Amino acid sequence: MLGWLRRLFVQPGNPPTVAEPLWQEVEHRLPFLNFLSVAERQRLRSMAIEFVRKKQFYGAHGFAVTDRIMLEIALQACLPVLNIGLQAYRGWVGIVVYPGEFVIARQVMDEDGVMHEYDDPVLGEAWEGGPVLLSWFDEAQAPHGVNVVIHEFAHKLDMANGAADGFPPLPPQMSRSAWHEAFSAAFEHFCEQVEKGQDTVLDPYAAEHPGEFFAVAVESFFLDPNGLRDAFPAVYDQLATYLGLDPANAKKADRSLR
Repeated sequence: MLGWLRRLFVQPGNPPTVAEPLWQEVEHRLPFLNFLSVAERQRLRSMAIEFVRKKQFYGAHGFAVTDRIMLEIALQACLPVLNIGLQAYRGWVGIVVYPGEFVIARQVMDEDGVMHEYDDPVLGEAWEGGPVLLSWFDEAQAPHGVNVVIHEFAHKLDMANGAADGFPPLPPQMSRSAWHEAFSAAFEHFCEQVEKGQDTVLDPYAAEHPGEFFAVAVESFFLDPNGLRDAFPAVYDQLATYLGLDPANAKKADRSLR
């Protein structure tokens, strides 16, 4: 990790810097960042550098986690907490990156008390108080309409007050009852849509659990903000207040740093 920092920060001293061509290469792969203002983009870059300094990246199965991959993960992980702060991710340090989909061994007990083991193929997983596990794909092989990094780090936000239940710790100015009402009604309606086989804005996986609904909604908030706002306006409004961002109403312009 220290060796990587020496390569990444092209100018010694405080604060460290990242070469502009590397920033542009990474940000080009993340077009959903374009709703940010220039000032917000600069704050996101600074937060991403701090994130990389505080976290430890590991490549699973010999996977090489390059400078670009670390920065790309950091920018996406920091996007939901741009106005919340990195303290939301305190208490753990590890990020394990797998070369594509990976398998987690799980156990389940049946109604007779017999324990069964099985392999569960996943794209990512966040552990309460522990690391974040992420799959990584080449751009051409990446799953469509899915953002594993934002999804798993949304779970980390949710876990800040316990298990991932779709109810993260809210700032004092937000109403817990309004949040509960918005998300509960949306989750119930969404589950009905999935049961009926209707087309949905959110991935049907969101019907698994309120915690998954929250994480998928955060994904959609950044990847398809207009779709989320049209389908579940109350959920969009709650997330916009909670995250302090409003991508659906941002000007459609290239706001990348030049």
